[in-house]
Amino acid sequence: MASRGGFSNRLGFIAAAAGSAVGLGNIWKFPYEVGENGGAAFLVIYLACAFLICLPIMLAETAIGRNTRLNPFGAFNKIGNRRWGLVGLMGVLSGIMILSFYNVVAGWAFGYFIQIGFGGLLSEGVNYGEYFGGFVSDITDNLLYSIGFMVLTALIVAGGVQKGIERWTKILMPLLVIMIVGLISYGLTLDGAMDGLSFYLVPDFSEITANTFYTALAQAFFSLSLGMGALITYGSYVGKDDSIVGAAALITVADISIAFLAGLMIFPLVFSQPSIEANAGPGLVFVALPGIFETMGSIGPFIGASFFLLLCFAALTSTVSLLEVPVAFVTDQFKTNRKKTVYLVATFIFFVGLPTMLSQGASDFFTNFVYYGGEDKDFFTLIENVFSDLALPLGGFFIAIFAGWSWKNKGFQKELYFGNAALEGTFLEKMIMFMVRFVSPFVVGAIFIISVLQIFFNISLF
Repeated sequence: MASRGGFSNRLGFIAAAAGSAVGLGNIWKFPYEVGENGGAAFLVIYLACAFLICLPIMLAETAIGRNTRLNPFGAFNKIGNRRWGLVGLMGVLSGIMILSFYNVVAGWAFGYFIQIGFGGLLSEGVNYGEYFGGFVSDITDNLLYSIGFMVLTALIVAGGVQKGIERWTKILMPLLVIMIVGLISYGLTLDGAMDGLSFYLVPDFSEITANTFYTALAQAFFSLSLGMGALITYGSYVGKDDSIVGAAALITVADISIAFLAGLMIFPLVFSQPSIEANAGPGLVFVALPGIFETMGSIGPFIGASFFLLLCFAALTSTVSLLEVPVAFVTDQFKTNRKKTVYLVATFIFFVGLPTMLSQGASDFFTNFVYYGGEDKDFFTLIENVFSDLALPLGGFFIAIFAGWSWKNKGFQKELYFGNAALEGTFLEKMIMFMVRFVSPFVVGAIFIISVLQIFFNISLF
C-alpha cells in the first residue's frame, strides 16, 4: 500500500472520483444528447439510469478496488479467476481507447480556447460550421493541441495520487462549478432563455424511442466513468475506514448536478438564437455556441474563452483518471517505475489516438473507415460505439454479476460495512444487493442487446 500511495482522506477520493465522472461527458456530450432525444424526457430516463442502475455498479467497482488494492485486471484475478481477469482487462482496454479519442476532443476544446481568447475567432462573417470542419481536419494544429493536453495530463498523474491527482482535482472542481454558475447567470438574462428552460425541463414522453434508453444508459456509464476501470483503480487507493456507500452517492449526485447545470448553461444560450437547433448534435458546442458568443459584442470573446476553458478543466479531471488506469495496470503487474510508466503509457495512448484525429477529414481512409448500421462511419464513431456505447455497459454487467453472485464469502457486503458498520442488516443493504444482483444486470443486459441491434444493424425494437 505504501508503494502505491493512497488518498489522504474520504474527501480526496470523492473529489478525485467526482472529477473523473465530471468531464466532457457532462458539458459536451450530455447537452447535445438531451437535444437529440427529446429534451426533458431524456433527462428523466438518464436520472433513473444513474441512480437505479449505475450507482450500485459504482459501489461494486469501488469495493473491488479497495478490497484488492490492485488495478482492474489484478483485482479480478485476485478475488475471482483468470476468466474474470478478462473483465478487468476489458476495462483497462476500454479506458485506453476512450482516452485516445477523449484527448483529441479535449484538444479541440483547448484549441477553441486559444482561438477565441487570443486568436480573434469571433468575428463577423465567419461560418462556424465550415470553420469547425477545417479545424478538426487540420492535422498540424490538432497534433499541437492534443500533445499539449496529453502532456498536462501526464504531468499531473506523474505527481502521484495525493500530490498529483488529489491536489489538482480539489482545485479544478470548485473552479469548474464557479464558471458554470457564472455562465448560467449570464445565459438566463438573454431573450429566449425561458424557451430553453422549457425544452430542457418539461418532458415530452412521445419523443422516447429505443434509442433514448440505450443513449441514456451509455451516457450515464460514460459520464460516471463506469466499466472502464477508473473506479476500481481509484477504489484501490481508498482507506478501510472510509464509507464507500456515502462517497458513491455523493459522487453520483455531483456528476448529475454538473450535467444538469451544463444543460441550464447550454440551452438558454442556444434558444437565445432562433436560427440554432437544439438538436445540432456533437457540433452544438463547437459550431452553435461560437455563433452565439459572437452576437454578445465586446463581452463575447471573454464569455467564449471562459466556456472553453471550463471545458478544458472538465476534460482534464477525466483524462487524469483515464490515464491512471493503464498506469496502475503496468506498475502493479510489472513493478515498473511510476513516472517512467506514466510518460510511456501517455505516449502510447497519444499514438493510438492518431487515427481518431485523422478521421475528421484529414484522411479519407479513416473518415470513411467502416460501414454498419446502414451508413459509412469514421474511425472516431467506431471507437466511440464499440468502447463507450457497448464495452462500458458490458463491463458494468459483468461487474454486477461478479459482485452480486460470484464474490465469495460475502466479499461485497463486507466492503460496504467498512466505515459504515450500521449498514449491516438494514433495508438499505438489502436494496443495494437486490439492485446489484437483479435490477442492474437485467436492465443493462437488455439495453445492451437493444444497443447492438440499433447501432450495428439499424434494427429498432420499438
